[in-house]
Amino acid sequence: MNYTQAYAAWMADQEVAWAKAAEGLLWRRRWERVFDPAMGTYGQWFAGGSLNVAENALDRHVAAGHGERTALIWDSPVTESVRHVSYAELRDRTAKVAGALRALGVAAGDRVVIYMPMVPEAAIAMLACARLGAIHSVVFGGFAAPELAKRIEDATPRVVVCASCGIEPGRVVAYKPLLDAAIGISAHKPDACLVLQRPMLNAAMTPGRDHDFTEAEAAATPAEPVPVAATDPLYILYTSGTTGKPKGIVRDTGGYAVALLNSMRMIYGVAPEDVFWTASDVGWVVGHSYIVYGPLLLGCTSVMYEGKPVGTPDAGAFWRVAAQHGVRVFFTAPTAIRAIKQQDPEGALMRAHRPAKLEALYLAGERCDPPTAVWAAEKLGVPVVDHWWQTETGWPITAGFRGYGLFPPKPGSGGRASPGYEVVALDDAGKPLPRGESGNLAIRLPMPPGCAPTLWHDAEGFRRAYLADFPGWYRTGDAGMVDGDGDVWVMGRTDDIINVAGHRLSTGAMEEVLAAHPAVAECAVVGARDEVKGQVPIGLVVLKAGSGATPEEVARELVAMVRERIGPVAALRDVRVVPRLPKTRSGKILRGSIRRIADGEDPQAPPTIDDPAALAEVAAALGR
Repeated sequence: MNYTQAYAAWMADQEVAWAKAAEGLLWRRRWERVFDPAMGTYGQWFAGGSLNVAENALDRHVAAGHGERTALIWDSPVTESVRHVSYAELRDRTAKVAGALRALGVAAGDRVVIYMPMVPEAAIAMLACARLGAIHSVVFGGFAAPELAKRIEDATPRVVVCASCGIEPGRVVAYKPLLDAAIGISAHKPDACLVLQRPMLNAAMTPGRDHDFTEAEAAATPAEPVPVAATDPLYILYTSGTTGKPKGIVRDTGGYAVALLNSMRMIYGVAPEDVFWTASDVGWVVGHSYIVYGPLLLGCTSVMYEGKPVGTPDAGAFWRVAAQHGVRVFFTAPTAIRAIKQQDPEGALMRAHRPAKLEALYLAGERCDPPTAVWAAEKLGVPVVDHWWQTETGWPITAGFRGYGLFPPKPGSGGRASPGYEVVALDDAGKPLPRGESGNLAIRLPMPPGCAPTLWHDAEGFRRAYLADFPGWYRTGDAGMVDGDGDVWVMGRTDDIINVAGHRLSTGAMEEVLAAHPAVAECAVVGARDEVKGQVPIGLVVLKAGSGATPEEVARELVAMVRERIGPVAALRDVRVVPRLPKTRSGKILRGSIRRIADGEDPQAPPTIDDPAALAEVAAALGR
């Protein structure tokens, strides 16, 4: 089946298409209705069905005779460690850790907060919760205590699973003191903490509350999988909210498993036993979907990487991992590729490692500028696929489809809508716009399986945030267009569309021009307040190592390029060169913080920031 046929089949009968996709899973009880429109905020999938996701990700493969297949490769350059974990070993450890959690009182429906670095035990803890029918909430390791406390208060976990520390290049980050401080702040107190003591740092334990992870696992009686309703929550994943209170994105069990299993074949074009690597963190949705659940549901070998794209030890780190482990499909963020490009613009380290089995590179997290996509495709010699999705959707909205023979997308676009999503650009009144016209990107309801059905204990907040503005549609919060071929172009968040003297301009379009300059490694454009024009764009750029160009020369050339390619209406007159751009730990540029600095406001560094010093550098460059 090709893409056109698959999309047409979904459009013709959504329920038939998704029921067929669900047949690949082990169901304890078959669903009564594929889709029940009366449930939840817009309906729910596979109502009446029951299953266990951990059983589908592990036990099912072992029972089929694949227990010796490698499930997980842990590659940790920061600890100089590589470990291979088979499906049988991962199943057995998961069952034991589930037994340890059960001994601490965890049962189906209870919440467990997981606060860990990129170690196999993080994935095991997630799968152990799923095995019990408990709801896990992974918090990015090293999050500040006040932010961790907010998540503990909202999720009210019975148990917190943590590690003694995380390892960064050149330093050890103590996690346990942050957890202790968070519990001290939080109004909710967990009954117990399960602490993985890493050899680099031994954490102090609180008697009566804290338990050693390794000892508890060894002493536990293995737990069998607990079937749960397909519509029950699998996990809560918090994202930053506009009110300062984190939003708890809820993921259901059955629909998510169906969507991920389907996406592994359809979008990424991989098969069981293939090595699939997502260079992300389990603290983000990408890590949930495509380090842990998606690859294991299909029976792939998933790589878990505790390192950086550069600095562990150099800009060849990713290509070393891909070559050493025989990675077939690799998924990371555009910012990682830009960092590599900045340090190794000629691709010498890429050639040195030669990842011979690599067949495709997928990018997501933010829009990839065309020059970076073209550079990666040329240097790697494989297709580069920029695809678009969100924490709320759990799996890609648009993509290039290896499984259906349609990839890669045009450089700069996010590809075509995945079967399951009807994507349209709407005007501000909610009226669909003709193809080729920019507007508010929206998805026709109902959302497909795998997408968030609600927010944790805040169904009204979900309606207000995503459904109220355009009745009958899910508001993505992204701006862009659908072109004549059906390719979706995401040009930034709707608040990144700036209004310059009455003209609505895309900062993404300006960034595309800046990124095309041969001396520019990465860039960001934001709109700053202006008394005359309302807003004016300001560009920040990071120069490539060894480019030889002076900041003044580059700034003049960039202003001229924008004027030439977009026109004087763009009004980009101000370009500043900075050592680096402030980003989240997942690699997203903090454009909102940059915009507040440009407006003379306190940027209030978010808890997800990778390096707070980068904000100070931007403020200095802007004279703030």
